[in-house]
Amino acid sequence: MISLYRHRSVLSVALATVVASATAARAHPHVWVTYETTIIYNQGAITGVGHVWTFDDMYTAMAVQGLDKNNDGKYDREELAELAKVNMDGLKDFDYFTFAKLGSTQLKLSPPQDAWLEHSNGILRLHFTLPLAQPVLADAEGFNFSIDDPSFFIAFEPEKTEALKLASAPDGCTAAFVEPSADKAAADAAKLGDAMAQELGKLSPDAAALNFSSAKTVTVSCKKS
Repeated sequence: MISLYRHRSVLSVALATVVASATAARAHPHVWVTYETTIIYNQGAITGVGHVWTFDDMYTAMAVQGLDKNNDGKYDREELAELAKVNMDGLKDFDYFTFAKLGSTQLKLSPPQDAWLEHSNGILRLHFTLPLAQPVLADAEGFNFSIDDPSFFIAFEPEKTEALKLASAPDGCTAAFVEPSADKAAADAAKLGDAMAQELGKLSPDAAALNFSSAKTVTVSCKKS
């Protein structure tokens, strides 16, 4: 079974075809994910987030090899169930690449729920819900989160349309992306460029920045009545 998230230890069969070592894997993205996220409310409090991650076609092609058990040219939910489990188990070690905060205080997440994979138009999509360990009141100030791989192995970008949604939110609640500060974006791009330059000897920080964007933060707020 092909796992996406073993790059920091032993590379999986699929990723080994793309990268030579875990060190090189961390230098720049080798998997691209676009995401849609739903902020979930219940009884006036934020209870978690629902993710839909769409993988790039190269990872998809490698990940589904050998999974069409009935040879019908399709990958149904049952055929993808083991792959979904393997990847969710691996994601646990990386906090599901989801970092929620209230102000500057890190919030704990509960184990994921309702994880499943779909394959459509040659692309894999991973669906799952991440509950907060403790709900956050809708009008609490400073709730925010980011979806990011600090190692740069996976590049996360929001979908171009409807990347953020609210479910059962009280009136007056909104969610928006906040771009990273110029200093943070420059530092992240330089870090990426330095790693690439050291290992490949040919890419400058400026060049790396051309294809790199630092992680966006999602801020959520509700107008107090």
